[in-house]
Amino acid sequence: MVEVCAILLAAGLSRRMGDRNKLLLPVAGVRMIRRMVDTYRAAINGPVIVVTGHEAEAVAAALEGSEAKLVFNPDFAQGQPTSVACGLRHAPEGYDILIGLGDQPFLTGDDLNTLIAAHAAADPTRISIPMMQTQRGNPILVPSSLKDRLLADPRAPGCKKFTRENPDHVQFLTIAAQGFYADIDTPEAYRALTSTLETST
Repeated sequence: MVEVCAILLAAGLSRRMGDRNKLLLPVAGVRMIRRMVDTYRAAINGPVIVVTGHEAEAVAAALEGSEAKLVFNPDFAQGQPTSVACGLRHAPEGYDILIGLGDQPFLTGDDLNTLIAAHAAADPTRISIPMMQTQRGNPILVPSSLKDRLLADPRAPGCKKFTRENPDHVQFLTIAAQGFYADIDTPEAYRALTSTLETST
């Protein structure tokens, strides 16, 4: 069995949501970040690491009892790459690493298992990125052997620069599940989400 852990990014300022932290909004009665942790925990055999920053105490309170491992990124205001790097530094050795967002509530455990299986069936030594037509999705799956490479450049740690400069270490996997491509950044997106959930119940 492939050993997989997860890094969930939950440090951002949530500016496009206005005065609310999107990760603390309820989704079917559960805080969004807690829903995401539960989704990942159901799909993988390793720890779920949540990188906090903005409103870290409130995010921690929402995750009380979840068994998520919380790590605080003191540089969160400098952008997402610093949070990715913070999570990578706390990822256990020997685990492949899902790096995901805290605001993808349409994502399911089955979706994550589909990505893990597709990664294993393709080239498990490469970073796997979900793709639908021209749209890149999240999470991505990083093999344990590349973790140190992603942290090697202190000026640009994380995945974005590395994947663009090293295409030979990347593979795009065609996966159609909408959960990989939908995040909740704005009040309009959140209203659409709640409307969809009400219609489906």
